[in-house]
Amino acid sequence: MDIKEIQSLIKFVAKSGASEVKLETDEIKITIRTGSLGNNEPTYVQSIPMAQAPVAHAAPPHEAPSAPAKAAEPEKKEDDSKYITIKSPIIGTFYRKPSPDKPAFVEVGDKISSGDVLCVIEAMKLFNDIESEVSGTIVKVLVDDASPVEFDQPLFLVDPA
Repeated sequence: MDIKEIQSLIKFVAKSGASEVKLETDEIKITIRTGSLGNNEPTYVQSIPMAQAPVAHAAPPHEAPSAPAKAAEPEKKEDDSKYITIKSPIIGTFYRKPSPDKPAFVEVGDKISSGDVLCVIEAMKLFNDIESEVSGTIVKVLVDDASPVEFDQPLFLVDPA
C-alpha cells in the first residue's frame, strides 16, 4: 500500500463518519479512529509493518553487555510510576510550538486539564494537535522539539495529583 492509497483511505474515513476503521495486510496494519467526546478531528494511527518485528529481536547477543544499563531502568521507572505517561498516537515529527515564533504549548510545571493541546505532530504534511486526556502538572518533556517520534512513544510525564 503506497502513501497515496493511505491518504485516500484517511480522507474517506474522515468524510464517512465512521468512528474506527482497521486494515491489516501481510505488510502493514493501520487503524484510523475518528471523533472522541466532542473532538471531531480524526486521529490517525499506523503501526510498524509486521515484517520488521524480527529485526528488533535479532540483537539478543548484544543484550548481555547492556544488562547493567537495563538494571538501572527499573529504578528510574519506579520513580516515574506515580506519573501518567502521555504517548504519541501517531508517527511523525514532534513540535512543542504552534509555529517557530510562538511560545511552547506547555512547559514543565504547567497545569493542564483534559482537552488542552500539548504539542503538534506532523504526519504526511498534516499537523495534528495532540490533546491531553488527563489533568495534572507537566513533570517532564521527554522529546526534543522537531524530533521524529514513533507510535506509542512517550512524550510527556504528568503528575495527576
